[in-house]
Amino acid sequence: MAQGLSRRDFGRLMGSAGLGLAAPALAGGCGTASRKAATRAGTRTWRVSGTAGAGLGGFDAAVKSLMQARNIPCGSLAVMRKGKLVLARGYTWSDDAALSVQPTSLFRLASLSKAVTATAVTRLVQDGKLSLSARVTDLLTLTPPPGQSADPRLGQVTVRRLLQHLGGWDRDISGDPTYRDRTTAKLLGVPLPITREHMVQYGTGLKLDHDPGSTFAYSNYGYLLLGQIIAKAAGTSYEQYVQKNVLAPMGITRMRPGRSLAAGRAAGEVPYFSQRTGPSVFDEAGTTLPAPYGTFNMENRTPMGGWLASAVDYVRFTQIHDGGTSVLGSSSIASIFAKPETGLNSGGSYYGFGWYVRDVTGGRNTWHSGALDGTSTIVTRRYDGVTWALLFDQRDDPSGLTYEYDDFSAPLHKVANALTTWPSTNLFSTYF
Repeated sequence: MAQGLSRRDFGRLMGSAGLGLAAPALAGGCGTASRKAATRAGTRTWRVSGTAGAGLGGFDAAVKSLMQARNIPCGSLAVMRKGKLVLARGYTWSDDAALSVQPTSLFRLASLSKAVTATAVTRLVQDGKLSLSARVTDLLTLTPPPGQSADPRLGQVTVRRLLQHLGGWDRDISGDPTYRDRTTAKLLGVPLPITREHMVQYGTGLKLDHDPGSTFAYSNYGYLLLGQIIAKAAGTSYEQYVQKNVLAPMGITRMRPGRSLAAGRAAGEVPYFSQRTGPSVFDEAGTTLPAPYGTFNMENRTPMGGWLASAVDYVRFTQIHDGGTSVLGSSSIASIFAKPETGLNSGGSYYGFGWYVRDVTGGRNTWHSGALDGTSTIVTRRYDGVTWALLFDQRDDPSGLTYEYDDFSAPLHKVANALTTWPSTNLFSTYF
């Protein structure tokens, strides 16, 4: 989910998402000149890379329509059906001939990263190195800032409650502590950039907005804590544990933590676009920067929203949740999608471990969205075995059109629902 998703937005998402109930590296040209060029719509042209199985042209048309309406320069879509990759596309809508998105191009995942963190936690539980009922106060040394005290209810926050956003922090009431870099640095008397440890210390001094376990409230801070818990339980860094125990068994080698500044962009990573600017969280002067490049700290956000991946990487990752891999067994997967103690939406939806979930006739729909300045992402796993990941490098533009999960998922559901036959092709061997 985006940093700006409200509880009202969540209610709308939970009520209408999951339709279908009834039924190589990026080329160069990613510097400043390209970022400016890609924002001029008048002379843009289409370049589509990759492969789509026979009869799947409707997906191309849907994505191109979404991008063209919003002047999104870079997009990627991967579609999998019953374990077979049937479409892998990169889309470029730009006047910069050097900009060419490939199916393997890397995008910031934003909150699609939460399923990665939740999978790592579940693997540690499966291996007996962590318990879902363990209290965060027993797992981490939580020291509030000088002069502050921890909320006594913090002892009721368990690993399970963190995974299900039931920890008691509510950004609609008290804001999101993971976007308070300057405030944190000033309070703790430390220089920018701050670290994850500084963010945890700052958060430890906050009063909880709800009793733990009583109220669903989407919390980036809770997933930050999960990242710290993974590192403690594994005896290695969060990133190293994920790459070795979650990604490597799936043959996924491109996924990596993202970097904040344009100079740190990975090979094959798309450029990001936004109308907005803001103060840097990397220098005391607060230098004004393009919003995607330094107005928030990607390095600190990895467990909650900082991974990079291609669309084909991400649908490959979702195969873990289909079962039959070495990463998680069936009982572990069942725990991910189990109903929480509270937070069941009126439409029957709820949040599992890193996934929104709805049980439907014939199976289960699960999904997530993500957004940062310069990033919009969605993933959908349908009850009928169809999965897709759609990644864009923008989330605002002069059109005023919204970038909600439903905006992007509904056209893809329409295409999928209209198909009577699917191709038998499997493109995974092309990319893994």
